Amino acid sequence: MEGKKRKEKQYFVGVRLTEEQRKLLSQIQEDAGLSKTEILLRGLELLSEYYSLGLDKPLLSTELKRLEEEALRHAEALKRIRRREEALKEIVRELRDIDRIVDKYDGKPEALIQILLDIQAKYRWISKPSLIWVSERLGIPVSRIYQISTFYKAFSLTPQGRHRVRVCLGTACHVRGGPQIMEAAERLLGVKDGEVTPDGRFTLERVNCLGCCALGPVVVIGNEYYGGVKPADLEKILSKYE
Repeated sequence: MEGKKRKEKQYFVGVRLTEEQRKLLSQIQEDAGLSKTEILLRGLELLSEYYSLGLDKPLLSTELKRLEEEALRHAEALKRIRRREEALKEIVRELRDIDRIVDKYDGKPEALIQILLDIQAKYRWISKPSLIWVSERLGIPVSRIYQISTFYKAFSLTPQGRHRVRVCLGTACHVRGGPQIMEAAERLLGVKDGEVTPDGRFTLERVNCLGCCALGPVVVIGNEYYGGVKPADLEKILSKYE
């Protein structure tokens, strides 16, 4: 069309180039100080070397793939080893903390419950290594410590979130919408009763009675009580806790 400048086509040795390719070629020419012909010849030489080494052969490609997979497996194995090492270091740190707690009570067997309470307060649960170590330090059978740990609700033998969310489903709370509150909590937190959120923020629990039936339905987070809760209120309540 007259009046319009015809767009110039860009070619390189008979091959049409895109604008991006043209710019890249110009940059290579400028950086290397080579002509288009010299660049083409060098490219052909490299391609010839590539084929002479057999890099295009399926067998070699398969072998390279196998080596890559072996390397990945090796890397994963190293990660597992490091994870085990970190776990062992964590246990050692935990047992040292427990030593300090036991020493605070002069290693007296009669201080068992207080020692367990201190461990629970520090870690939010009592691990198996902790039970065994307390048993060794106090000279009390592990079975006895286990009985006490499972009898009292204050103790947990499974990891707990930073904040304990308890939803009352006792009779008074149940008839006022307790089950709907529990469903909303499960949906918002993405966990079921007794589970911990992946980020470790919350543990969700259903309880039969919290002793404040007149306030139902009731949700307790830590030591804070929320009465007359509606499902729509939960998200705002939970957002207060980090």
